[in-house]
Amino acid sequence: MEGKRPAEDSTALVVKKQRAEDGSIVPITASDKTALIVSGPPRTSSLTAPIMQLSGHKGEVYTTKFSPSGQHLATGSFDKEIFLWNVYGDCENYAVLKGHSSAVLELHWANDDSNMVSCSADRTVAYWDVDAGRRVRKFTEHTSFVNSCGIARRGPPLLCSGSDDNFVKLWDARVKASQNTFDAKYPVTTVCFNDNTSQIFSSGIDNEIKVWDMVKGQVVMKLQGHEDTPTGLRLSPDGSFLLSNAMDNTVRIWDIRPFVKGPRCIKIFQGVQHNFEKTLLRCSWSPDGTKISAGSADRFVYVWDVASRRMLYKLPGHRGTVNEVDFHPKEPIIASASSDRTVFVGEIAL
Repeated sequence: MEGKRPAEDSTALVVKKQRAEDGSIVPITASDKTALIVSGPPRTSSLTAPIMQLSGHKGEVYTTKFSPSGQHLATGSFDKEIFLWNVYGDCENYAVLKGHSSAVLELHWANDDSNMVSCSADRTVAYWDVDAGRRVRKFTEHTSFVNSCGIARRGPPLLCSGSDDNFVKLWDARVKASQNTFDAKYPVTTVCFNDNTSQIFSSGIDNEIKVWDMVKGQVVMKLQGHEDTPTGLRLSPDGSFLLSNAMDNTVRIWDIRPFVKGPRCIKIFQGVQHNFEKTLLRCSWSPDGTKISAGSADRFVYVWDVASRRMLYKLPGHRGTVNEVDFHPKEPIIASASSDRTVFVGEIAL
């Protein structure tokens, strides 16, 4: 049997055969090939390839976040582990953080690349020293699954967490005991801080978003409109707006500035799907606040323009629920974590 003929070059091209007026096929020359390559979509990032697939987790990947520098990516999974990846080059998995005894449901980097907070179905919240690759603190006061956690944008290392035990807790990473506890009356699915860490936003199966005042220790505002459980909350980069993703298949933006008159819900985005899995699908903002994204059970990655509410992208590729999407802090890159056990890192148009 004759061996394979060696290719002239390593570039794979999909080319539609051109035909002349008489029906004969017109040959494609080397200069035509070069023109085809050049005419491809322009690159917009420093990634090695326009799309990179990260695999290695042994279970569903529930959460993913870029580090503040944009050099690293963290992923948390049903396999109880947190993987740390290099964003550039070959996207190597350079470290694994072990310590949780059940699924890692959410994680957040601190305001540098050195620390991280995570929460788990093992009823704990963990604070990590990423450089050393070890857990610095383990918080154990919750009595059921800890569905969500958050970390202060600046100042002392304050953390918040929300659990199926109905409680929202405030922590200081330097102290083992919680600093405050708020009774939400219902299981809590998602939490986050406001910009100056004076308030915590929480939501759960009662469908409303509660705003907790740290000093008063009570709810000072309720954001109502979702018809089913919100599963993700994210504060806008400027701290003026709150993004929510809910099981009513809507993503909403809320105006959380003080003394606002009129309805707080100012934009509603549709397209995402929640299904019988009842997974906690998260949401995120681009660094400049002009785009948003959200997880979806229909296996697509959705990106919208905030001002026009227009859907910019509906990206295929995953073979399972997309649980979270995160924007790179410095380049037009997004990462998506899925129940198919993989993570895609890809560039989008500027």
